[in-house]
Amino acid sequence: MKNKIVLFFSIFIATQSLKSQFIPRNMGKSDVEKAHAWVNKTYNSLSQDEKLGQLFIVALYTNKGEDFINNVRKIVENDKIGGLILMQDDAAREINLVNEFQAKSKVPLMIGMDAEWGVFQRIAKAHKFPWAITLGAVQDKKVIYEMVQKIAEDCKRMGINWDFAPVVDVNTNPNNPIIGNRSFGSDVNNVVESGLAYSNGLQDSKILAAIKHFPGHGDTDKDSHLDLPVVSHNLERLNSVEIAPFKALMDKGIGGVMVAHLFVPALEKRKGIPASVSKNIVTGLLKEKLGYKGLIITDALNMGAVANKYKAGELDALAFEAGNDIMLFSQDVAVGKKLIQQAIDQGRISQKRVEESVKKILLTKYYLGLDAYKPVDPNNVNEDLNNDSHKKIVRNVYSHAITVLKDSKKMLPLTCKETYYFVPLEEAPYDAFYNQMILSSKINIKKPTEISSIPTGSKVIIGLHKDNSTAYKPYKISENSKSIIQKLSKENQVLLNVFGSPYALKDVSIDGVSTVVVSYENNEDSMVSTAQALMGETTISGRLPVVVNAQLLYGMGMDIQKR
Repeated sequence: MKNKIVLFFSIFIATQSLKSQFIPRNMGKSDVEKAHAWVNKTYNSLSQDEKLGQLFIVALYTNKGEDFINNVRKIVENDKIGGLILMQDDAAREINLVNEFQAKSKVPLMIGMDAEWGVFQRIAKAHKFPWAITLGAVQDKKVIYEMVQKIAEDCKRMGINWDFAPVVDVNTNPNNPIIGNRSFGSDVNNVVESGLAYSNGLQDSKILAAIKHFPGHGDTDKDSHLDLPVVSHNLERLNSVEIAPFKALMDKGIGGVMVAHLFVPALEKRKGIPASVSKNIVTGLLKEKLGYKGLIITDALNMGAVANKYKAGELDALAFEAGNDIMLFSQDVAVGKKLIQQAIDQGRISQKRVEESVKKILLTKYYLGLDAYKPVDPNNVNEDLNNDSHKKIVRNVYSHAITVLKDSKKMLPLTCKETYYFVPLEEAPYDAFYNQMILSSKINIKKPTEISSIPTGSKVIIGLHKDNSTAYKPYKISENSKSIIQKLSKENQVLLNVFGSPYALKDVSIDGVSTVVVSYENNEDSMVSTAQALMGETTISGRLPVVVNAQLLYGMGMDIQKR
């Protein structure tokens, strides 16, 4: 019986190991053997300096001038780095540089990008995809999967192999300055389901995913780009909320986990030590206790939370010693390599650790097809990244996300027979919504200064149009807007539509408002989709992905059938 138990656990552990690292679907045993043969041959062909180079990814910008690009060129050539993270902003120029650098690299480079809402996150001429909070409202997770396959297509078009997404932080803090719109919401199960759909959408198209920011950045009130946030919850809370999505997802074959620059006292007793350089968290928790076998990558090492505390290079060595496989956004590769080698010579890091990380990196590169790199064509890339095919997919997602929190007087769907008044409030454009509405309804626009001319007893649409030009804009509603909502609600039948974060309703009284709709974002695609939904052209089925306040709870929403 004892032998049977041992055999069972051996098989279980082997299966978990396979599950925990990205392997393309339909990989047969002979394909896996071929992959490992390539890895071993490549690893054995590398000098120690070249092996250490594989551990580093540096940033490539095209908007910082030729001196910056020349410096990256030197790092690629001299330090034999493992990859690049593409930043702002010229897609064609980036493709040409990647082609050049790939041609000069003995081992193909892994090309990454933060493309949570598509490559638009870095390439302004690309098409913007919805933020995670919008995706969290979508009930049919196949819609997320199909959307992300389009993001993967755009990544491939640029020669990108690794999208540093999705964010699986559980956003329980409405005042979080850096996660917010980037999270699928405040419910663990919804974050897991949405995160899995997103990750599979990438990896089924052979673009690596990275769930982030381990061990959980959702309840913070500081931006780790600037300072070191503290997550002060006890172990029970951390396991049930912050760590829970990572635990649920990391045995699903998701290829990467990104470790955050957070201080978590319950997991790291040494005061002020960020998770990203904590051996207790990276090795003890993530690798040993949770058994993760995929690629472990730091969050960007230029971020203030760590860059203000440690010297460049020293930080890289500490991160590797903690258990990370890849140091992202390294600020000094040469010094980092030198210090890692010193730690090996002094016995603090084993050569076996280097072999483990480098072979994981090489195996992933093989599975992503980088053993046979082909140059990417830069011609017409901007058109390929932003066209009607993107618009169609994106508008479908916004349509599925729209959430009706209240419709007490059954205003929805609106009808072309009624006359409506439209009052746009807050700071952002509203034309796309209004222009779509006038195609199928009688609607009169009134500025906030003109509301006294609206006849009492009218049907009024109030649009809260928040500036969504970045994911980090404030969601708060002005006192003037709140006053107008209250005034119009007392005398009319009001439909209040939030074109922004649902947290905008946190301190807005909606007691007298008959209909409340959340559209999550304020851009052309979301506004057109909303107008079509309000007019009954599409079914409304979204649900609130966050707890807004004591009245507006996670999961709230109602179905409105299309006409």
